Parts: sequence; structure tokens; C-alpha cells
Amino acid sequence: MEDKMRKIVILLTIGVLLLSVNQSFAAGDDEVMVIGDLVMARPLGLVATVAGSAVFVVSLPFALTSGSVKNTADTLVGKPFRFTFTRPLGDFQESGSLKPVDTEHKDQNTRETVPAEKR
Repeated sequence: MEDKMRKIVILLTIGVLLLSVNQSFAAGDDEVMVIGDLVMARPLGLVATVAGSAVFVVSLPFALTSGSVKNTADTLVGKPFRFTFTRPLGDFQESGSLKPVDTEHKDQNTRETVPAEKR
């Protein structure tokens, strides 16, 4: 009976500790984000920048013939570079708003400027 009571008390204590949230624990989320960014996201961003650069070199002949060098470079190299090197540490909100270098594109047939939203 004593063993059973001890287990119940331990389980209730763990449950109360897990369910109670205080300000000091909530403030630790920023630290976790910074550490996760530093240990995982930045190295992956660096790998994506290097891999994107290699893919860009391979795709360059096709991008030249289609007139999309700036857009291709920004997608394969620019965005990963900005994600890795210009974003504040631990701030993943800014990664969704990475603006491309070239927001307008010339239509190959009409030579008119086409906004990025209509591409």
C-alpha cells in the first residue's frame, strides 16, 4: 500500500510541475530559439547557400537563355545567404519575409515588366 501511495504522490507531483508555467520558463523560449538557430539553422543555411551556388552555376546557361539570371541567383543563392547571414539570431519570423533582389521581370515576348505577383 505504501508503494502504491508513493507512486501516486510522485505522479501527481510530476503532473503539477508539468502543468505549471511561470514567466521564467516562458522566457527560456527565446534562448532555445537562439541556440537552435545557432546549432541547426545557421549551419543548414550555410550548406544551402553552398549547394545553391553549385546548382546556380549548373543552371546558369539555362538562366541566361531565358533571361532569368537575377531571379535564379536570388532564389538559389540570395535567399539562403540572407537567411544565414543577415537575419537576427533566433528570429525565424524574418525568414518568411526575405525580399528578392529583383521583384520585377521582363516578359520575353512583349519586353514588358511583369510584377512578381503575376509571375
